[in-house]
Amino acid sequence: MRHLKRTAKLGRTGKHRNAMLANLVCSLIKHKRVTTTLAKAKAARSVAEKMVTLGKRGTVHARRLASARLRAHGPTVPLRKDERKKWRQNEDVVRILFEDIAPSYKERSGGYTRIVRLGQRQGDAGKLAILEWVDLQPVAPPVAETKPAEETKPGETKGESK
Repeated sequence: MRHLKRTAKLGRTGKHRNAMLANLVCSLIKHKRVTTTLAKAKAARSVAEKMVTLGKRGTVHARRLASARLRAHGPTVPLRKDERKKWRQNEDVVRILFEDIAPSYKERSGGYTRIVRLGQRQGDAGKLAILEWVDLQPVAPPVAETKPAEETKPGETKGESK
């Protein structure tokens, strides 16, 4: 009997399942939405939500835990400075998680993802779903207040006086 057994096995060994879920969550972080089967989406949802919770902490320890869970390490080949900057901007999932995604959920206490059911796959009738972030808004840097521009009358240009 499977009483009190919460883990969805997904027909894989433990190591294979953890690697697959890490890859799925990395894709979710990079692309903001992933289409997969319903069972995989439900299993990946808990991993993704835990990663956002780590991202909200923002500590070095939390970064290391997220990096270990997602198996997210640097590029496999040496890169030039400009290539490394581009890789960091687009591919570094830990940076994206901690600097882009987690700050936008600072005020939210959970429920960072949603699952949208799609229907059945043509070939094997597997149930498909989209796993995506809820209300992901880019965090804008604070803008310095500026003085309002001087008002001009219609037909008058700035600097002219009558």
